[in-house]
Amino acid sequence: QIHLAESGGGSVQAGGSLRLSCVISESEPSNKCIGWFRQGPAKESEGVAAIYPSYGTRSLRPSVADRFTISQDDAKNTIYLQMNNLKPEDSGVYVCVAVPWVPGCPALASLSTQRYRGQGTRVTVAS
Repeated sequence: QIHLAESGGGSVQAGGSLRLSCVISESEPSNKCIGWFRQGPAKESEGVAAIYPSYGTRSLRPSVADRFTISQDDAKNTIYLQMNNLKPEDSGVYVCVAVPWVPGCPALASLSTQRYRGQGTRVTVAS
């Protein structure tokens, strides 16, 4: 069993920054991928970023690749999503997901279908 807890969302002006955190707890450690997807108002879910902590490999959605960074803190079992130069279109609920027992991260587009997920944290970017 894997439990994920997100935090760090909030309301900011366009151009601002936020750092989202995803704390991971699990009954049986495993090689896994950790990712973020977002659900915006009247929009389909979008995979945003993913990281495979065992190897440090990561991927980012092209529209955020020059503004967002995904990183890990193994000592804290936490994955961070640093979001800079935020835009109104970045608004939405950001959900952390885990994909265990895989050799690498799946496509970002599949993150919203994953079983293990947190409750989400809301990000609102005002223009």
